[in-house]
Amino acid sequence: MSKAIYIVDGARTPFLKSRNRPGPFSAADLATIAGRALLLRQPFEPHELDEVILGCAVPAPDEMNIARVAALRMGCGRRVPAWAVMRNCASGMQALDAAIANMNAGRSQLVLAGGVDALSRAPLLFSEGMVMWLSNFYTAKTIGQKLALLPRFRPQYLAPVIGIVKGLTDPNVGLIMGQTAENLAYRFGIGRTAQDAFAARSHQRVLQAQENGWLQEIVPMYDERGNVYTRDDGVRADSTVENLAKLQPFFDKHYGTVTAGNSSQITDGAVWMILATEEALDQYGLTPIGRIVDTHWAALDPAHMGLGPVHAATPLLEANGLGLEDIDAWEINEAFAAQVLACIEAWKDERYCREELGLEGALGELDMDKLNIDGGAIALGHPVGASGARIVLHLLHVLRRTGGRRGMAAICIGGGQGGAMLIEAL
Repeated sequence: MSKAIYIVDGARTPFLKSRNRPGPFSAADLATIAGRALLLRQPFEPHELDEVILGCAVPAPDEMNIARVAALRMGCGRRVPAWAVMRNCASGMQALDAAIANMNAGRSQLVLAGGVDALSRAPLLFSEGMVMWLSNFYTAKTIGQKLALLPRFRPQYLAPVIGIVKGLTDPNVGLIMGQTAENLAYRFGIGRTAQDAFAARSHQRVLQAQENGWLQEIVPMYDERGNVYTRDDGVRADSTVENLAKLQPFFDKHYGTVTAGNSSQITDGAVWMILATEEALDQYGLTPIGRIVDTHWAALDPAHMGLGPVHAATPLLEANGLGLEDIDAWEINEAFAAQVLACIEAWKDERYCREELGLEGALGELDMDKLNIDGGAIALGHPVGASGARIVLHLLHVLRRTGGRRGMAAICIGGGQGGAMLIEAL
């Protein structure tokens, strides 16, 4: 980077689990709530931001360019540009990287960037048959033509198409994301017990973090009925290995090992971070809490998309002269237990490292005590557009709490990509 990019502050909403119905907040609501709380505690005015960038994978039809919708509602004013980005699961991290690019180019000095999704509000769609019938009906010119169409209507036309299932299915390989996790479990011999143990670990660590007050980045929310939301509500104390073992495979009913219990949850949530250059720090008297050192993006076979963190973080380590052991804390987004465990196995696998990463041999073994110290998306949930920013923000809090210096946040991306961000605590 041509300029040092600093993290000044950050905040997120509680992550609210989808309960098979629209949640209490839209994506724009979530982004506005988190952003207002964050901006209110800053020494600058919202209209002094140079731009607002927000990642979102599933914006509602009435929230197009959701960044602009949220920016205006947060009080940034008419003259602050705002734009949305989309890179599937890494949309929030992409927003941060887009801010970095503009700051390095000299176009911005002070940026609000983050991610959001309200997956509980993903749309239900008409089937193609229903769409065609309605199109013919509405374009019919006479009552007789419309009446002639009525016998052609079929009740099965009313069966909805679940938008989130379509969105989580890769159109090139025809696999829903859980099936790509099954591929990795088979490839690296990761059994059901190991996956359930990792999932139980995620819940236990989130519960510990909640009890100890370590999730300090969360700001409370109030809905229109006066209900208050202060905690991530997907975590469960009864998600033990024994209880998780009772669940049936979800994506491969006969031979699979990936279940709803060892996968991330469908969730609503928003995350924001304030990024600044040295000039902005001086201008507004800001004290940074961290620095973004470097970012890397990578691509791989969509059928093995869960290994994206390996393909993104490895070149980042090499470019900065670091090994796995030089990182004080890791955040790898927990799309699936099998996917995170496969990343760990891939780094240990000499053949994989030689053939897929171009290394001379195995990179090494990642220290599990440094990985997702306070749990991850299996317990917290994975609001797709927000997760890439969440892992960066929480990683910084972990480093500051534990006295660590360097952290790596990495995420797999539907479609066969990976993103990684190297940060330093100050």
